[in-house]
Order: sequence, then structure tokens, then C-alpha cells
Amino acid sequence: MFVDTKYRSSAPEMMDNFEMEGEILRDALDKIASINQLLGGNKVTLNGVRYLLKDQPRKQVVRIADIGCGNGDMLRALAGYAEKHSLNFVLTGIDANKFTINHARCLSAAFPNISYECTDIFNELNIPAQYDIILCTLTLHHFKDEEILLLLQRFEYAGRLGFVINDLQRSAVARALFRAICFIFRLNDMSREDGLTSILRGFKKADLLQYSKQLNIKNYIIRRKWAFRYQWIVKKS
Repeated sequence: MFVDTKYRSSAPEMMDNFEMEGEILRDALDKIASINQLLGGNKVTLNGVRYLLKDQPRKQVVRIADIGCGNGDMLRALAGYAEKHSLNFVLTGIDANKFTINHARCLSAAFPNISYECTDIFNELNIPAQYDIILCTLTLHHFKDEEILLLLQRFEYAGRLGFVINDLQRSAVARALFRAICFIFRLNDMSREDGLTSILRGFKKADLLQYSKQLNIKNYIIRRKWAFRYQWIVKKS
């Protein structure tokens, strides 16, 4: 069946319910993290972090916040990278779902440089200006355009060095391939339906260029990445 991907979908996802909890959500969070890792999604974000840090002193403390952190997989990957390369990362995961945050805390118990906050950033806009880098991996597509602009303004304010967006390319081909992933990973009904909706809520390059123009962002890079992703790095002057 033909799917029109010209415009972003506004259809809701079940995971947008911040009160959701239980085994179905836990399974969905862990499967999303596994798929993201397998398809190289973590490398997309890590590459962006490395780009923003390339001119920084190697021994300095680097404070990184991950917005919509899910089960914390990206933060644990960053912690492992920092340990391997003798870097001093202080990592914070932010998510609006209390169950998700508690699950991430359990999985990250062995990482003393990772902490978590349960916060709805749109209720309070309380991302303080205390981070060097803001990350947003597979989260931006959950928001409407006006919310995205508000969120990105906050990222610009809060991220001393800049921010890294890693999110889905809106594509009919990507949606068809995701159906195969659903079968291979035996995704539950919620993960399958939300995943298909997520792709339709994803982005085309023109969307990211338009956000950049509206926010008067000048110093940025937008790259297409494997598995129908966009990497959008904004570096502050």
C-alpha cells in the first residue's frame, strides 16, 4: 500500500504516554536499544560528540545530557568510550517517564558517572545551562514542529559546545524495511505500531534545514547515515 511521506505525521505513539509502565514498556525500551546498537545508531551519536570535542582539552570534565534517554543505552556506550580513552564524562539521562528512568538506573548501576532525572522538559523547561553537550537520540520525532523549535532553542541555550540530533529519516522504504525488523526481533505489538508511526513522524533533510533557518542556526552539519538516519550536529561558536 502506498504511503505518502511528504509531510510529517501527527499521529500519536503509545510510548508518548508518560504514565505507561510494565513489562511491555521495558521490552520495548530494550528492543529499541538493541536495534539501535545493531544498526550503528550509537555510533552516529558518538561521532557527533567526538566532533564537538575535537578542539577541547582532553582532560577537562565534559558534562553531557541525553534528552529522552530511554533505557540509558547511549549513556552507557559513552561511559565505555570515556573509560577506554581516559576521558572525564559526567553523564545525565533525562526522561519524563518514571518507570523508564527507574529501569535505566537499574541497568546503569555499575556506572558511577551516570545519573538520571525524571523531568518533563516542556512543563518546566528546566534544562539548566550546566551541560557541555546535549544529545537527542531517536526522541525529536516524538514532538510537533512548534515543540521542536522550542526544544532546540533550549538546547542552544543549555549546551555550551552544541548539540547532536540522531533521528529517523521519513521514508516509505524505511517503513517497509522496519516491518522485516519487526519479524526478526519479534517486536511486541506496541513496538511494531509505534515504530511504524515513528518513521512517518521522522524527518526529511528539508525539515532540518527549515528548523535551522527558523532558529537562525549557522554552524551545523546534516548528514544522512546508514539505516535511514539523519545526524544533525550544531556547534556553537
